[in-house]
Amino acid sequence: MPMPGPDTRVVEIRVAGLVGTSGETLLDAVSTVDVAGDGLGRVVRPADRLRRPAPGPVLPALGRSIPRTLEGYLWHGMTSGGAAKATWALLFPFSLANVAFWMLPPVSPKSRLARVLGAVCRGLLRVGALLLTMLLMGQLAAIALDLFAAQCLAPGSGCLPVIPDVLRTTAARIALGVLPLLGVIFVLHRISSATWAVHADGDLTGGPLRMRADPETPALRCLHTVAALAAVALLLLGGPFRVPGNTVDLVIWIITQAVVLATVVAAAIGVDTGRFARPGVLAFATLLVVVAAVRLQPGAGPLPGTNGVVEGLGAALVAVTVLFALFLAPAALLARPGWKHKPQRLRPWMGGWAAAPVLALAGLLGGGFGAGLAEALRRLSGAEHLRVPDTYLLVTVLWGAGLALAAVLGVLGFAVAVPLRRLRRGIPEIVELMEHDERQEAQAAAAWARSAWERRHLHHLALAVASAMSAGGAALLVLRFGFGLVPGWFGPLSAIGVVALGALAAGLLRVVYTAARTPQRSRHLGALADLVCFWPRAAHPTVPPCYALKVVPELAARAREHLAEPGTRVVLSGYNLGSLLTLMAAARLAAELPKADLERVGLLTAGSPLQWGYQRAFPALLPQEALERLFADLDGRWRALCRGTDIFGGGVTTWRHSVADRRLHGVGFLPDGGCGPVSATTDENGVLILGGDHWLPDPLRGPTGRHRWAPGVLKHQDYVVDAEWDHAVAMAAGLGKPSWGEQGSLFGDFPPKR
Repeated sequence: MPMPGPDTRVVEIRVAGLVGTSGETLLDAVSTVDVAGDGLGRVVRPADRLRRPAPGPVLPALGRSIPRTLEGYLWHGMTSGGAAKATWALLFPFSLANVAFWMLPPVSPKSRLARVLGAVCRGLLRVGALLLTMLLMGQLAAIALDLFAAQCLAPGSGCLPVIPDVLRTTAARIALGVLPLLGVIFVLHRISSATWAVHADGDLTGGPLRMRADPETPALRCLHTVAALAAVALLLLGGPFRVPGNTVDLVIWIITQAVVLATVVAAAIGVDTGRFARPGVLAFATLLVVVAAVRLQPGAGPLPGTNGVVEGLGAALVAVTVLFALFLAPAALLARPGWKHKPQRLRPWMGGWAAAPVLALAGLLGGGFGAGLAEALRRLSGAEHLRVPDTYLLVTVLWGAGLALAAVLGVLGFAVAVPLRRLRRGIPEIVELMEHDERQEAQAAAAWARSAWERRHLHHLALAVASAMSAGGAALLVLRFGFGLVPGWFGPLSAIGVVALGALAAGLLRVVYTAARTPQRSRHLGALADLVCFWPRAAHPTVPPCYALKVVPELAARAREHLAEPGTRVVLSGYNLGSLLTLMAAARLAAELPKADLERVGLLTAGSPLQWGYQRAFPALLPQEALERLFADLDGRWRALCRGTDIFGGGVTTWRHSVADRRLHGVGFLPDGGCGPVSATTDENGVLILGGDHWLPDPLRGPTGRHRWAPGVLKHQDYVVDAEWDHAVAMAAGLGKPSWGEQGSLFGDFPPKR
């Protein structure tokens, strides 16, 4: 580490977390001004009264004031704002299927069986994602072609009397149903083609902590578009199980079935359709839809192919999900030796099997949204004689039971388990170390109990509901199609499901409409997009482009620009999801920079969900060994601010916490590599610096006179108001001693966890 000299300055680059963070909030400044970026990725600095870039607040370190340049990177233009981005909320089931790909357990290159199982799981996941696209289009076709064109616009139906009779002829009816579907497929294809321009040099590929774009995405994009067109053509031709009697229709039906089978096989084995062959394949699939629409002669009732398409695609998706879950189980078991020695809170969720319920949840949401939209439109039309697919009864029953189960588990968790945890454990000993009066201790203890329970068990609740709904869906299918039973108790549950799914569909469309008209009111929608758009396209191409593939290289490039000045030290500080972006940028710099330059780089994370959430959900991308190596590469200059009251963020570099002899003990990353015991005592501000983690008191002990004051329990908000932020920045810049040299120490006799 170079010794600080008179020309030493620190450049702190802060990266925003979830949507809604302005430049002023990020930099804790009255106003900010852009100094770099392209509008989507903005680099801002504090501004003076003339809107000129101003220097940031000095950094107290080594008994003097170190000049600090404060910059912020804002990336929310990639996930929120505008009508196009607002419609991305409708792609949430697709995004979940894509997220499931990144949740797959790591594959050992030494095990041939593990490689085979990994390839099978990836293939089944791509097939499931393809069927999800077909199910969406089948449900939209059921609405546009069956509910609207065939039934509502039938002559003499009495539905929507404002529509003139000239539009109720056969050709006009079918055209009014097919054209919107072709428009939707075109929009989905365009979304899957969208990407962000990266204004930085460097390779995006690599090992752990290095995200990459999937090279098969162009082929998947073509396959999903063809499959969507084939789903519409199948419905027009009478469905997959009804053989046409006319010879011409039979030929078209066989060709369409062959196209569907070919797309499924190509998705499973990852066949590239070829750059020059894709336009011809898309044109041929579109021609199938046009010919099938011309051949259709609808009657007065529902189209005969609707039930077959919806039921067939739903059954196929269920079968693929079951197969995926079965093959994922041994794949997770083969990966278990890599984490069985770790404590429970560092192991992957459900032993690496969590991708299966996530894929099931994607299918449940996709089917539920289609059923809810159809039911909502049918009721809004005022024509009670309109019919929807028969399986929508099962979907509404399933969602009614699922929501009832979620409500029961939520009450048991939040209203029973959290208070019991508080009564059983009282005021945590760590809170007594940090707070200095009884009232603050009581406030902090209540918030600690709730946040600790949610971090440990909220994913259990979500996965339990998804698994229970999947098992319930299988049971309903057996009752309905195996035994032909429709029990009487289906009625109340179906009513609950109809109301809930209708409200879901209407509410989601309203949120999309509101977000398109007033982007500043789209906080919740943007937060959802931030979470699912973090991952590159892999299993499903029709998802918003990954912003991390743009942010990470641009952050690294910005850091290299500042490091070109010899006396400059760069600290990448990230809040919330921004902590993951800065982590990957730091890993990129650690792999590319010479040692002399890397010694001037530091990392600060605040309110990060890395350890309890992302590290456990995505073990292949964020393995423990890679994080240990990064901590060692930075020689302990990775600092993490955390609060026990923070529901979203927690400890990052330490675990197995216990209190003994008025000291906090734990196990954490070590600057010389690996992990081991660390210990800390409370400083004058109530902060416990344990390894790389800085545990902050919440509420704050009192105003310092040097920082903005924020009273009350802050939880996930306002980390920058704590005086420890500047201390952590100084340590990350190499201007302060690491915690194990200042307050903590390594012990041979490590106290056991109590």
